[in-house]
Amino acid sequence: MERLAKLTLSARVGRIKPSPTLAVTARAKTLKAAGHDILDLGAGEPDFDTPEPIKDAAIQAIRDGFTKYTAVDGIPSLKAAVVDKFARENALQYTTSQVLVSVGGKQSFYNLAQALLEAEDEVVIPAPYWVSYLDIVLMTDATPVIIPTTIEQGFKITPESLDAALAYKTKLFVLNSPSNPTGAVYTRDELAALGEVLRRYPQVFIATDDMYEHIYWGAEPFANLINVCPDLAERTIVLNGVSKAYAMTGWRIGYAAGPTELIQAMTKVQSQSTSNPTSIAQVAAVAALNSGVTFVTPMRDAFKARHDRLCRQLQALPGLRCRPGDGTFYLFPNIAQALRHLGIPDDQTFAERLLEETGIALVPGSAFGAPGHVRLSYATSDEVLAAAVTRLEGFLAPSRNAQPASGIRS
Repeated sequence: MERLAKLTLSARVGRIKPSPTLAVTARAKTLKAAGHDILDLGAGEPDFDTPEPIKDAAIQAIRDGFTKYTAVDGIPSLKAAVVDKFARENALQYTTSQVLVSVGGKQSFYNLAQALLEAEDEVVIPAPYWVSYLDIVLMTDATPVIIPTTIEQGFKITPESLDAALAYKTKLFVLNSPSNPTGAVYTRDELAALGEVLRRYPQVFIATDDMYEHIYWGAEPFANLINVCPDLAERTIVLNGVSKAYAMTGWRIGYAAGPTELIQAMTKVQSQSTSNPTSIAQVAAVAALNSGVTFVTPMRDAFKARHDRLCRQLQALPGLRCRPGDGTFYLFPNIAQALRHLGIPDDQTFAERLLEETGIALVPGSAFGAPGHVRLSYATSDEVLAAAVTRLEGFLAPSRNAQPASGIRS
């Protein structure tokens, strides 16, 4: 009888973990399907439906038989729409040869990491960070170098902390503004100060992740690093997509623009992984980008109203410190006082007990490199948010019951 070979997984897969945000969302859906009363504040996607004209464009593409392979880097009309978008909305000038369309923003960053990084390289990432940056870097055998920030800093790095983190081994610096998970946005003056530091490290490439660009309500117009420091454009890649702004998370369309040689290398990586993004989703993305902010503005205004109300409510709860954001659809309160008061050891345990005892699903801050915090998504209805605040208040209360009626214990 033949012996089966022992399964030995790669060291690479052992270094990474499944996406914690997707895991929370999946668990919440499973519990809901089992009949539990779950309030899902973990999902990082708009609760609005994709606008009808965008869906109509995809339906028409199906009827027209546009269901075959496309060019790996995207259909010409979508790449042209991306170029037009950058010129119209960001005053950035690209050619279609400098644009790559991918299967969501996550693949854009994955393509960049695979094309650019070697085992001896370092990647500087401010924390709190989007959960996938760290693990995608680890998949290349490069080393993430984390710059921690605090709620007192507005969750933003300083020129001094950036200068201290950069070194001769640094190959890439990642900047996400507006930030997932904090909603923090860098001002033009802050970007200019970071740019001054980056000029002293000419070997460092820069990834500016602008995925939440349109879900923004800061005091000054949105700007990314190249708007403020155009001389850095030759080593900067801009990452964006249609998922958040146009409520198209499931369509899986992201895009990147940057130096031609780097875009070509990223395209080569994509050609040996997913190949082209879905043909009909690309057509839908053309309709989305060409619509400008027509569909975006009402959703942004709704998110802003939810942000203002929820932030005030969280600030009034015992043990929480909540800083307002300038964009996205997340709040990132510090729960250190609540942990001490409740005798809970960490944010992971806090999130687990909150789900078990109240049915509220959220993501612990340690997933974003910021222990002692939690991320709440307000991309959900006012009714769900109101119920969540009531349950959270009961959970934090000194005389709360150990097992509230809204929990999921049987």
